Amino acid sequence: MDVRLDGKVALVTGASKGIGRAIAGCLAASGAKVMISSRKADALARTAGELPGEVSWYAANAGVPEEAEACVSACVERLGGLDILVNNAATNPYMGRTIDIDLPRADKTFQVNQRGTLVWTQCAWRATMQKSGGSVINIASLGGLTVEPEIGWYNVTKAAIIHLTRHLAVDLAPGVRVNAVAPGLVKTDFARALWEPAEELVASHLPLKRLGEPDDIARSVVFLASEASSWITGQVLVVDGGAMLGLRGGVA
Repeated sequence: MDVRLDGKVALVTGASKGIGRAIAGCLAASGAKVMISSRKADALARTAGELPGEVSWYAANAGVPEEAEACVSACVERLGGLDILVNNAATNPYMGRTIDIDLPRADKTFQVNQRGTLVWTQCAWRATMQKSGGSVINIASLGGLTVEPEIGWYNVTKAAIIHLTRHLAVDLAPGVRVNAVAPGLVKTDFARALWEPAEELVASHLPLKRLGEPDDIARSVVFLASEASSWITGQVLVVDGGAMLGLRGGVA
């Protein structure tokens, strides 16, 4: 299968650490030139220097449309185009029942997770993909397919990303493929509260008996970005160690 990305340019949001960093590294190792973005310039500069291949960076808040547009423009200017967009940036400032969430934190989660996915895709479409085609991969979550009371609003935004993926796949076809990856519980700082207290216990309930690693998600993204998946669009690839088989698990 052709999973090389030589000659392609990729942009990954939320890429200074965790799943986003792993995605950027795998894309670069597969031959793509990569632009990484997140809010903190120092973390981006450090990450860019540690990843293989040609990696550039641009600090941008994923929830601010003007910063998204500036980052996309910088990607095109510095790296010569934009073929692959990975909407990975996410936030979860609230833990608790959805009914009890305050509107400021609800709005922030929506702006970054759901609206941000739309905005960055619009920017990529207008900048290059409308004419040249490409691939968009949205990082959703297993939580978008299940119900977990403690992170309900976060999961609602991830469910919206899944449905948005399907709509955009129709809107942007045939030149641009749009797919999503729904991770289960992955060992990242972002999800630390869900796994650190009892990692072995949580993992024991999964068919594959281990939690996910960022590279598990990154390899799935490379597949969806490559010609190996050229007849796949509008789909959600669940990468969860078997958690959706009805056994107890968690979400990214």
